[in-house]
Amino acid sequence: MPNDFNQQVIDEFRANNGRVGGWFEGGRLLLLTTTGARTGTRHTTPLGYLPDGGDRVLVIASAGGSPRHPDWYRNVLAHPQVTVESGAFTYEAQAVVLEGEERDRSFARAVEADRGWAEYQEKAGDRVLPVVALYEIAAPGPPNIRAGSTGEAIRLVHDNFRHELARIRDELRKSDAGAPLGAQLRVNCLTFCQGLHNHHTGEDTALFPFVADRHPAAAPALARLREEHERIAELVLEIRQVVWTVGEPGTALAEFERLATELEAHLTYEEEQLIPLLGG
Repeated sequence: MPNDFNQQVIDEFRANNGRVGGWFEGGRLLLLTTTGARTGTRHTTPLGYLPDGGDRVLVIASAGGSPRHPDWYRNVLAHPQVTVESGAFTYEAQAVVLEGEERDRSFARAVEADRGWAEYQEKAGDRVLPVVALYEIAAPGPPNIRAGSTGEAIRLVHDNFRHELARIRDELRKSDAGAPLGAQLRVNCLTFCQGLHNHHTGEDTALFPFVADRHPAAAPALARLREEHERIAELVLEIRQVVWTVGEPGTALAEFERLATELEAHLTYEEEQLIPLLGG
């Protein structure tokens, strides 16, 4: 895409913590910063991505179906360490080009979630669209979140979880209206469940001890939040069960709404208790 268009998307993405309108509205988008293969100059490109669980996400070098590989792909071949911005978080990652059966399976999953990838492959002709896995490089200390305070970071991360719940809800509503359930629903569920697990692990091991040390009066609230984390882990398993073994769409939507209501109540309570102590 033209550089001026890309820059508009980048600016909107950063100003709104990953939310954009227009061409990318409603899609999954990240910003990938690579090092130029010839110049060594840093370049940032907005890309659609596919969550893949664990410690990686997938991007596809489609270039809109061009017969030539995009510049960012040639850059990662020369300099595989990249920077990823996912809205709330910024992190370093290692780019690995998938090969053979692993590439084909991953591309097939992407097509199942969004038919547009198959259309790009058809336009690209003989050029097989590369699939690149971005593995987060673990760094010491807390995650790099685009927030001015810990309290603001909590609200930002929680808003992302609410957004992911809305994605799952929308897919279930579509199925209730007659649309088939497919890979996109499972992708949404995987993203939410994995992210919430990581968030609660970080809170239990780092944030809550920090708050307890500086705000002893918060002990009852922290105890309740820890108990709720155990219950939330059960809820996440129930949500995965609803999504992976969905029967009647209307029944699945009703069950999801029940679980989501409890999850959202937990997020709200945590914000009420912690943000006044942590700023934001």
